[in-house]
Amino acid sequence: MTDATAPDGARIHADVAGEGEPLVLLAGQANSHHWWDPIRADFAGFCTIAVDTLGTGESTAPWGAEYSTRRFTRDVVAVLDALGVARAHVYGTSMGGKIAQWLAIDHPQRVGALVLGCTTTGGPDAPVAGKDVVGPLAGPAAVAQRALAELMFTPAWLAEHPGPYSVLGDDGMISAARRGHRRASAQHDAREQVSMIIAPTLVVHGTEDLFCPTANGAELAERIPDAALHLVEAARHAYFEEFRAEATPLVLGFLREHALS
Repeated sequence: MTDATAPDGARIHADVAGEGEPLVLLAGQANSHHWWDPIRADFAGFCTIAVDTLGTGESTAPWGAEYSTRRFTRDVVAVLDALGVARAHVYGTSMGGKIAQWLAIDHPQRVGALVLGCTTTGGPDAPVAGKDVVGPLAGPAAVAQRALAELMFTPAWLAEHPGPYSVLGDDGMISAARRGHRRASAQHDAREQVSMIIAPTLVVHGTEDLFCPTANGAELAERIPDAALHLVEAARHAYFEEFRAEATPLVLGFLREHALS
């Protein structure tokens, strides 16, 4: 465990586990580091640094705090500084992938290998989920939770795994932080800047991801120099959990191919 202090005084918490090369894990919108719980043991050969993004988990949410994916990146740098980590691999999924983009753009010297999962460059021309997809998420809590679960996992997986699920949001968030996360994710736009990324990059996306349409993965891989693209057949948004047997070895192999030392 470690805590860092952001420039505005916010406390940014990270859960640190294991030994080996450092690997920063960045979760999706409105989720704490527990997003990674189902698969974190797969990365036991690394020192994993799972960050509680501003307002989630044990990170605070100061009144009037800035919420943006670029700000969240500065918080990650504060965590790395607090740990004395000069350079780390970075694996970001969903909104965490947006944060990871800025980390690689603004702080290229801090990033080893970069893995971007189920995410997008953002911007006005990026493919987005239709109203029929996201509409139910604004309904009553039980309906919204079920709709979100169905965007994360296939029906067959849900039938065999009744939950609870770690990717459906942090129940402890205050409403202001939750709104801030929605705004930060929606306003993310690194469409032009991702071409500046120099880190070896792997883009992973499910072919049945309706929450962040699959075309986003292809666009990311096209815009980032020399990026590799891997599509996980039949996977929805949480490909990394349901299809861990395919995704984890893929990511581990990529990270080991680009060792820091």
